[in-house]
This record gives sequence, C-alpha cells and structure tokens, in this order.
Amino acid sequence: MNPNPIILIFETPEQVAEAAAERFVDCAAASVSDHGSFAVALAGGSTPRRAYELLATDEFKDRVDWPRVHLFFGDERAVPSDDPQSNYRMVNDALISRIAIPAENVHRIRGETAPAESSESYEAELKSLFGAVAWPRFDLVWLGLGADGHTASLFPRSDALQEETRWVVATRQPQTRQDRITLTLPAINHAARVTFMVTGKDKAATLARILRSESVDEELPARTIRPVNGILEWLVDRAAASAI
Repeated sequence: MNPNPIILIFETPEQVAEAAAERFVDCAAASVSDHGSFAVALAGGSTPRRAYELLATDEFKDRVDWPRVHLFFGDERAVPSDDPQSNYRMVNDALISRIAIPAENVHRIRGETAPAESSESYEAELKSLFGAVAWPRFDLVWLGLGADGHTASLFPRSDALQEETRWVVATRQPQTRQDRITLTLPAINHAARVTFMVTGKDKAATLARILRSESVDEELPARTIRPVNGILEWLVDRAAASAI
C-alpha cells in the first residue's frame, strides 16, 4: 500500500480538468500498450464533467484509442438514465455521445431498476469482464469529494464502508435518503491508479482533514481510499487547497 499520495495544486478548476484529461489520455495509451485495453471507472460531479467535455474536443479525443477503452461508473443514483441526476446522462452528454466508442464498451449502472438488483447485475457484468479474480483491476478510477468527506456513494458511517466481499452494493444518501449504487472500497482500492479531482473553497476544510490524517477514518470515507498496489493522486485547485 502506497502511503504517500501525489498532491498537485492548480490555480483554477479549468486547470484541474485539463490535468485530469491529460492523465486520462496518458493512462489510456500506457494501458493499451501494456495489456491491450483501458478500463476506467468514472465519477459524477461538475469538476469531472469539465474533464469529460475536454476529452470530447479534437485536442484530446483523437489521441485516445476509443475502441480499446471500457467506460465504467463508480456510482449512480437510482434514477433512469435520462434523468438530470443520472451520472450516466451527464457523462453521455459531455463525452460518450461525442466520441467514437463502441456502445458495448460503455458499462452503465442501471439506476432504473431496484438498487439491490442493480448492484447485483453490475457486479455480475464486472466479473464477466474482469474474469475470475478476487477484485477488479481498473486501470484508472476517477473520484470526487463531498464536503462531508464522501466519495463515490460511500457516505460517512455507511454500512457500505464495512463491505469486504462485494464489488458493488446498494446504499443511500443519508440526508436525502436517495438510493444509490456504488463500487465498494476494496473494488476501488485494487485499481492501478485512483485520481481525485477537488475544486472549490467549500471543500478546503474537509480536504485538509483528509490529507493531514494518518489513520483510516470512517467519518471521512475519502480517507479510506488507499490503493493496495497502485497510485493515489489528488488534483486540486488553489481554493480547495487553501487550508492545507
């Protein structure tokens, strides 16, 4: 386990998104060269959205071998795919609909079915693609950070934080009680690279607590993201880093 994350501070949210897009391109090329494909789990949120928009521009999209890319999702709300709250809809609008990726390479979480059913079917799909392994090995996982310290749909004190065997579970946003489906901590922590994108002063205090802490803290689920045999990277803007 690598105890020393890479922390890169940029002046603006746009620079964070640009850095994330560049790393996506580089990681895709390295993964395809190494083992013939690139498996990435995507995040929702406004900062990742801008990175998706950049990846869909001529500057970036022509540098990615999209037929060898498999897009997965770190979490999803229990809503239909055309709902404004859907992570899939956001990524589809910003990126998928604008690139030449085969439809069968896009693996969305079905938010329109019962959460338990959705989590089971998504785990089954992942296992059919990753094969007979204890945990998936994503080449890259993108994550955001909530002001309460949550990431993906792993919320403070959630039972999902205790999961040790499942790859995907149903969970619930504690304030709104909205049902969610999320990758589990072990599924994320077995990735080759995990990259957080964090922008805005409203995240500053939480980010400082996470980066200063030496222990895994279930009050701050993002602090429990510690790749077993991979790289942990934080791309943050100056506002989010203001309390570090």
